[in-house]
Amino acid sequence: MTLHRYWLSTVLSTLFLGACATVTPEPTTPAPRVPATQAAPSVTVASTEPLRVIAVGDIMLDGTARPVFAQNGYDYAFAAVKHLFNGAGAVFGNLEGPLTDRGTAEQDKTYVFRSPPAPVSQALHAAGFTVLSLANNHTLDFGAEGLAQTQSALEAVGIGYTGAGKDLAEARRPVIVSASGKKLAFLAYSVTLPEHFYAGPGKPGTAFAHEAHVRADVRAARQQADIVLVSFHWGQEGKTVLRDYQVQLGHAAIDAGAAAVLGHHPHILQGIERYHDGVILYSLGNFTFGSYSKQAQVSAIAELTFDGNRVAALRMHPINVNNFEVEFQPKPLTGMAAKRVVDELISLSARRQTVVASETDTAVLQLPAAVSSR
Repeated sequence: MTLHRYWLSTVLSTLFLGACATVTPEPTTPAPRVPATQAAPSVTVASTEPLRVIAVGDIMLDGTARPVFAQNGYDYAFAAVKHLFNGAGAVFGNLEGPLTDRGTAEQDKTYVFRSPPAPVSQALHAAGFTVLSLANNHTLDFGAEGLAQTQSALEAVGIGYTGAGKDLAEARRPVIVSASGKKLAFLAYSVTLPEHFYAGPGKPGTAFAHEAHVRADVRAARQQADIVLVSFHWGQEGKTVLRDYQVQLGHAAIDAGAAAVLGHHPHILQGIERYHDGVILYSLGNFTFGSYSKQAQVSAIAELTFDGNRVAALRMHPINVNNFEVEFQPKPLTGMAAKRVVDELISLSARRQTVVASETDTAVLQLPAAVSSR
């Protein structure tokens, strides 16, 4: 089935709009390509060699966690795991929900989220985050005004963002991080409902992952940066089985020149795939997420180590995100608890013909010398 036909069949079969439902419609208006000469926003990070990038899953500091953060502060959410971020050239996550006290709540959604802009942006910065994806199905929960305040709050503390903006061109624009003598470009896209959250010409919103746009954006970003990393908000909540379009878009990003793909939205871990000389993490699961869930109990923090412009090794550090136990503060897993997560990643990745090994409470993927020249 072609991606276009898959999008069409998905739209026709989607009969409801959930809090985190997924859809893959064809955009009605092609977006202009962002010129390679257009300067992208940039962040400079003092980091050590070799270049390491940390990536985590969904971050949502609202919902039922609100009283906990009101009592403990927002730094509490990151206190038990932020040591894993030390020395990283970039720390990336998906910010699920705007940082705003303005705007009007979306009326046709079951769940809308927002967090106070100043304390949350400061806590994210203190934890070590350098880049956040805004390409998800909660970014416009409080409209364009909420999105604009989110951008301002992140800019005020020096955190870069990508995947949403005042129009489609801005939403598709990468953010550049300079670290360890390299320039890293981050791009982010959403493939989730509601459709009217997607940006358009002159319309604020998120970048929709139309394959042609992804390929063009990655190629343009490679003209500005040494390394390109692409995030997708995609897939089915609570499912380890991949949708066909995830594989097609992930492969397209790598084929266009991305070094790695970072997936979010299912709230649980999905498999890892080595594809050519890149790596695809189909879902990083939850990181710190303000709800109690019997399904989202474990996750992992990804550590990508680079050799030149390619990923040489990937380490997945298992974490406990069961809020009935950790109360909105993810904690590292060790021993048998870590082994169960590692074994799951080994099994899920084998479905994508990718061999992941177990090594001292972590899942490890070593990528040999580049197998293609791009």
